[in-house]
Amino acid sequence: MSDLEWAFIKAVLPNNSRGVKRVDDRRVINGIFYVLRTGIPWRDLPEQYGPYTTIYNRFNRWTYAGVWDRVMEAVADAHNVDIVMVDGTSVRVHHSGDAQKNDPRRCMGRSRGGLTTKIHALTNQDGLPIRYELTPGQAHDAPPCEQLLDSLQPGQYVLADKAYDANWIREMIWEQGAIDVIPSKTNRKLPAEFDADIYRERNKIERFFGRLKASFRRIATRYEKTSANFMAMIKLASVRLWCQFYESAA
Repeated sequence: MSDLEWAFIKAVLPNNSRGVKRVDDRRVINGIFYVLRTGIPWRDLPEQYGPYTTIYNRFNRWTYAGVWDRVMEAVADAHNVDIVMVDGTSVRVHHSGDAQKNDPRRCMGRSRGGLTTKIHALTNQDGLPIRYELTPGQAHDAPPCEQLLDSLQPGQYVLADKAYDANWIREMIWEQGAIDVIPSKTNRKLPAEFDADIYRERNKIERFFGRLKASFRRIATRYEKTSANFMAMIKLASVRLWCQFYESAA
C-alpha cells in the first residue's frame, strides 16, 4: 500500500477503540489488499501480515461499520465532472461463495454463465468509479440507474449503450438538467439523436471493468458469500485505481 493510499484510508479509520491496543492498521489493510489482489483464501495469508483471523475479522467489522464506504467517498471526488458513464459487467460466483440459498440479499442469480453477480458502475470521463450497485446476474442493466443516476449535475453528459434506451431513464436525466448520449434500440419508432463523437468516450468504462477484473482476482471471481463483503472488495479496489490515477497525475 502506497503512502497516498494509506493517507486516504487512515483519515477515516475508527480511532476510539478501548482496551488492548489493536494490531497495526496498516499491516492489516496490506493483508486485505493482498487477498483482494491475489484472490487467495483468508487462511492462506502469508505470516508477515499477522493472524488471518485478525485481518478477516477486522475486514468484516469495518465493512459493516461503513468504513470502506467512507474511504470510497473520500477518494472519489465526483464534483465538476463533465461526463459520466454507466454500464454493467457479470462476475462468476465461486462455489465457496454459493451459500445462503434463496437469500435475495446476496445478489446472486442464474444466467447463461451459471451463478453470477452483476456489477453496475457509474464512472467519470476518465473511467474512474463514482458509485456502484449490485444485482443478480440475470437482472437487466436498466433498473439500477434509479440509484446510479439520482444526483447528476446540470450540463453533464450521460453516456450509456442501447441497453439503457428507456424513456424513464432519458426523462430522469433531463429532469436533472443533464444530457443523454444513448443510441436508440432498433425497435424504437422515433430514434433519438445523440452525439456520436462524445459517445466514443464510452470505451473508457469498458476498459475500467477490464482493469478491475485483471488487477483484482477477488473481483474477477466472487468468493464472498454476502453482497456487503463483495461490495467492500469492489470499493477497496476502486480506492487503488483512484490513487494510481492521482499518483500518475502528480
